[in-house]
Amino acid sequence: MPGDIIFLTGASSSGKTSIAKILQARLPGAFLHVQFDAFIDMLPEHDLPIFKRMADGFHRAIAALADAENPLLVDHVLVREDWTRQCARLLGDRYVLFVGVRCPLDEIERREAARDERRQGFARSQYEFIHAGKAYDVEVDTSLLSPEEAATQIERAYQTRLTGALKSLG
Repeated sequence: MPGDIIFLTGASSSGKTSIAKILQARLPGAFLHVQFDAFIDMLPEHDLPIFKRMADGFHRAIAALADAENPLLVDHVLVREDWTRQCARLLGDRYVLFVGVRCPLDEIERREAARDERRQGFARSQYEFIHAGKAYDVEVDTSLLSPEEAATQIERAYQTRLTGALKSLG
């Protein structure tokens, strides 16, 4: 049996990582926290062709990890429509809870400024596209909910086995 996937997508600094860490501690089983940022950190500076290949490899790695029966908490910024379609195709036969992590731009820019100097401006560049054309199984707004409250909503949705939103985007 492939591993279950809770797929969190939202702009940089929207709270995906904080939520994933809480879920990882709470959920039964050993969920792996699979982060797009970890793959970005593998890249040499400013190499767009490698970035495109890396993103393709990241999506395939998610599927491979699930095929090996690992439950996953995927932390991703699906800003490109082709990335969303590729993930939907690669993960289509698995249980995927597709979660939209929302937060107003002014708040994510405040958070971004307080953390990583290397990635300033990511949130603004992603904001317009991150949720465009997507329907989610569950959505959380991290400007209104604490990471713990958002994790609780996601955990409830996972326990009721909501599914289907990502598949419909493929």
